[in-house]
Amino acid sequence: MLFRAPPPEAPSSSAHTHHQLPGAQISHRHCALKNDPARSIPGQNRRNDIKQRRRNLKKCLHKATQVSAQHTNGTPKAGITGTDLKHLTRAAELADSSAGVSQPHPNSGCVLVHADGSVLSETYLTAQGTTSAEVQAVAAAQPQCSGSTAYLNLETGDCHGDSTSLSALIQAGVRRVVIGIRHPLAHCRGAAIQELRQHGLQVDVLGEAPCFESTGWEDSTLQKCFVANEALLHRAATQRPLSIFKYAMTMDGKIATSMGHSAWVSSPASRQQVFETRARSDAVIVGGQTVRLDNPRLTTRREGGHMPMRIVMSRTLDLQEEANLWDVSVAPTIVMTQRGARTDFQQKLRARGVEVVEFDFLTPHAVAAYCYDRGFLQCLWECGGTLAAPAIAAGVIHKTLAFIAPKLIGGVRAPSPVGELGNVEMTQALSIIEPHWQGIGQDMLLTGYLPASGGPEALDAALSGHHLQLAAQQSNGTSPSSSAPDLSPRGKDRRRSQSDSNKAVHFYKAWDEYGALSNFSCHPIRLSQEPMTDASTSQNCTDTDDWREWRSVEHYYQAQKFASTSGASANAAIIEMVAEAASPEEAARLGRRHQRLQPAAVRPDWDQAKLQVMLAALRVKFITHEGPRKLLLSTAGQGTAPGRLLQERSPSDFFWAKGHDGTGSNHLGRLLMQVREELLQQQVQVSPTPLPEMVGQT
Repeated sequence: MLFRAPPPEAPSSSAHTHHQLPGAQISHRHCALKNDPARSIPGQNRRNDIKQRRRNLKKCLHKATQVSAQHTNGTPKAGITGTDLKHLTRAAELADSSAGVSQPHPNSGCVLVHADGSVLSETYLTAQGTTSAEVQAVAAAQPQCSGSTAYLNLETGDCHGDSTSLSALIQAGVRRVVIGIRHPLAHCRGAAIQELRQHGLQVDVLGEAPCFESTGWEDSTLQKCFVANEALLHRAATQRPLSIFKYAMTMDGKIATSMGHSAWVSSPASRQQVFETRARSDAVIVGGQTVRLDNPRLTTRREGGHMPMRIVMSRTLDLQEEANLWDVSVAPTIVMTQRGARTDFQQKLRARGVEVVEFDFLTPHAVAAYCYDRGFLQCLWECGGTLAAPAIAAGVIHKTLAFIAPKLIGGVRAPSPVGELGNVEMTQALSIIEPHWQGIGQDMLLTGYLPASGGPEALDAALSGHHLQLAAQQSNGTSPSSSAPDLSPRGKDRRRSQSDSNKAVHFYKAWDEYGALSNFSCHPIRLSQEPMTDASTSQNCTDTDDWREWRSVEHYYQAQKFASTSGASANAAIIEMVAEAASPEEAARLGRRHQRLQPAAVRPDWDQAKLQVMLAALRVKFITHEGPRKLLLSTAGQGTAPGRLLQERSPSDFFWAKGHDGTGSNHLGRLLMQVREELLQQQVQVSPTPLPEMVGQT
């Protein structure tokens, strides 16, 4: 039984139009009565009305579940108990453990519980391209997994094209899987649930299966699962990273004095909260005015952990020659500007290691789109009011992080957090959705969502509706689009046409569609640590005495930069550091950093050898691992038809990828197509037996 989603909340003013969540048929968790007014009620009244609506619809939910949600053995779901909610809450807490330690990624945790109720293992995904929480949990609990229950805050889907996580649960004899939320990404949503049920496992999804505990407890658990992946929800639903607008102001609404002095408005405790939020973000974004007035560092003020990209937006590049942000030894910096602006200064910045990206017209929307293409999940906007206003008006900002200090500054010309929005009546004000107040030291912190978001629950509802629309189209024999609903403020302004998407396969992050094609996917390879050259490409390097297992293609590629071609390597320490990196992203960071700071350590033939190095690694990866091989071969043409064009979508890479303007060489895509043709010619049917060290990897 399906129900129609409620109409979304929308601003009352026509002066500033923001996107709206489309009404659609959605899952039981978001069942709603027609013309439900809940979305238009702000604050606490709105939340109370939603709770009342859920209570009224609980009978419908239970009836629909008994009719439609049955397992392979024909028995209905048993439902979710208080014990289930406790373990799901723990899984959501575990999922957040890597926040600030590694670059943001889908946060997944797993709690494996024995049939007698004892906890066997608790694990979480540490970074993109590392062993999944499910595989870790099974490995830690063997041989006691048979008949156990796995609790996942997020539906399995850490690498598209690889089913190792599901196979681990199935082969270990797990009897039941309880899931907090379905995966937000369209190519993963519902896929793991369906696969597990087809293998006879009982799968209960929070909010879809009957819950025998109070609605409040169920809602609280569901909210924790949403919060653990709110960035992923925003990326999937809005086709943009979660954009958080952070500012600190006095009680009278000032972010600085009339002279521009702002150190410090907020308390040390508030500033520490900002540092932690930076570490949880892919990028921190400021405008040129902030650089000129404050000369910030925009770092996390700590040793180790993830350091976000620092982005400066400046149309004219009217910036100082010396600034803290031009020092990239601590953290990378991108300067975004308009094409042709101060080309001499651009060259100086590039010479210092600063990345410069030119746009035909620099806008907050263009920057957000670029960050999305770069695979970012969360961006922290620490800009002033001049940049904040157009970002909010364009629907780029999704969430606020407002620190209010118990101070008064005064001053007619003292700046406020948000510049001119064009509102002339109070009825045009943008209402914060789900506002939450908390004390931070002497300050008060207000968090909440703007209409451009609506909050994680609203986004999940839109994704559920889109997923069911696709299912309906498939059942009717029509050809659905697999992309997520585009709720971005410029959704119709696509960066590539639908016809282009049908011709080409785009890949980048491991969790995105065709993610197993990425160098950052968790697929170990065996190759010699000796330098790869043209002469060695014909050798089977896995048969040499000097082979080692590399955790990913990226690990091997970065290490090869420093492999000596003249006997014993003087760079053994660098190679070992890269090889032992905990994740592919860490290996890439280390390799690029040493290449930039120690150019003499890079092998002299690297520019000529890197294509052969990559080709050798790709050959071993796709011969060794069945999942990626099947995914690659699925892009081949049928009969005499040509195979699909493969393109890496990294907007910053013009050698291996196509770059942000599409003019890049796309060498990685070309090599993958070469490997695809070699596999077709060889008609590879079965991968070699994996080594013991490689069993259990994803």
